[in-house]
Order: sequence, then C-alpha cells, then structure tokens
Amino acid sequence: MAQPNRRIALVAALGALMFAAGSATAAPATGEMSLGNPKAKVRMVEYASMSCSHCAAFNNDVFPAFKKKYIDTGKVHYTLREILTPPQEVAAAGFLIARCAGKDKYFTVIDAMFAGHEEMARTGDALTAIVNAGKAGGLSEDQVKACITDEAALSALNARVEANIKQGVSGTPTFFFNGKEAKAGPMTAAELDAAVAQASRK
Repeated sequence: MAQPNRRIALVAALGALMFAAGSATAAPATGEMSLGNPKAKVRMVEYASMSCSHCAAFNNDVFPAFKKKYIDTGKVHYTLREILTPPQEVAAAGFLIARCAGKDKYFTVIDAMFAGHEEMARTGDALTAIVNAGKAGGLSEDQVKACITDEAALSALNARVEANIKQGVSGTPTFFFNGKEAKAGPMTAAELDAAVAQASRK
C-alpha cells in the first residue's frame, strides 16, 4: 500500500512541475556541468535534452568510447548544456534531479536517465525512469519529489535554458567545438574524431 502512495505523490509532483514550468520566474543561470581537463585545447559543448531520443542514443552508444578516448585522457573538455524538448516536464525533471544529486553525481543521473529511454518508450512510464535516475544519484523517492517541485531550482533551469537557446541552438543534440558549431544532430565516432582533429589544429 505504501508504494502506490509514494507513486501517486510523485505523479502529483510531476503535475506540479508541468504547472510551474509555465509560471516560473527567471533566476540567475549558474553552474556549468563539465567533464575533463579545463585546460584542454579542445572544448566540446553538447546542447541536449533529457527527453530527446537522439540525445539518449548518442549518450548510450557513442559517448562512452569518446569519453574514454578524449575526455578521460585530458584531450577534450566537455560541457553539457540543458535544453527542454517535449515532453518538457520529463526533460526538466531529469535535469532537476541531476542537479539535486550534486556535481559529482550529475552525469551519473544523466546517464541513468538516458539509459532508461528504451524502457520509457516501450512502456510510456516516464516516472519510473525519473525515480531510477534519482536513485542512481543517491536520491530517495522523497528527495526526487522535493527536487522536481523546487520552484527556485526550476527558475534557475529555465534561465539556463533561455540562455542556451540564445546561442542559436534550434534542436538537440547540437555540438560545438571551440565555440564553433560542428553539427546539429547526433554525431558518429568518425565525425567526432574529425571534429577533435580540426579543433586541435587551431
């Protein structure tokens, strides 16, 4: 009996998030989320959404090898910038709980959320994916609920998204290398190699 009650509470929290998403006021956009050596010659920025299936496919199938080859070796500094695509409440929930988990667990939550996309698409159950992603970051169901109903955090997210859209990003994923757009759409391993090579020459 307790489990359904928690689930109902979380569904209600998502409903509150949908309402707040249209009414939150702007707040300062702070806190870039990055991986790798900040002094790396190549700086890669990905604009992504937690509800974007193409972003999920890139994260799950291409990014791990790229990270091992370039980010973990200090050759590339990677930054993820947040965009909200439909269903926006799912995208917002993913980013909010990733922020709640803290800087050290941010990308753990992102990975878990993207890993849940296939199951979410099959069942239509976004709530389970959101809760599981929060748990991957060390958050309880109650903490997930608190995260996705935090109006100040949502205001800050909206401000970050507005700032990111102003960079000329029209879709997700979109990739920039050293400030120059490389591609709007998923990149293959070969395309990433070429982009890193070109950015390294400058």
